[in-house]
Amino acid sequence: MRLNLPDCDLNVKKTSQGLVIFDILRKKFVALTPEEFVRQHFVHFLISHKQFPLERMANEMSLVQNGIKRRCDTLVADRQGNPLVIVEYKAPTIEITQNVFDQIVRYNMVLRARYLIVSNGLTHYCCAIDYDNDTYKFLPDIPDYQQLL
Repeated sequence: MRLNLPDCDLNVKKTSQGLVIFDILRKKFVALTPEEFVRQHFVHFLISHKQFPLERMANEMSLVQNGIKRRCDTLVADRQGNPLVIVEYKAPTIEITQNVFDQIVRYNMVLRARYLIVSNGLTHYCCAIDYDNDTYKFLPDIPDYQQLL
């Protein structure tokens, strides 16, 4: 499937368990699901086109929310190691709805990142959180990493 992201070189191979894709952040092969396809493209996009530092990014970050273990799809830290951006991915066939935003907002209640990004590989949303005024605003584009600091 063609995504609304720049082309990138992804390391995909067939194993006895099926297709796997190399995750450059986790440094291992993982099952190639539609959501993982989006995640790997988007991570490459952030690194190659938005200058996000690979060493400040992590996939499948664990967090505990109301006593329940959850996993944030991608977390990007600032220079001090604090959460800066949370990214939530969906498969291209999944519409980005209020439920998707509710999910990432719940994660952010724990992490308190300043930016939230949601993508299904076709449509991308980025919003900035203003904690001082309890507001948020959607941005017209995904900013470069330096612009987020």
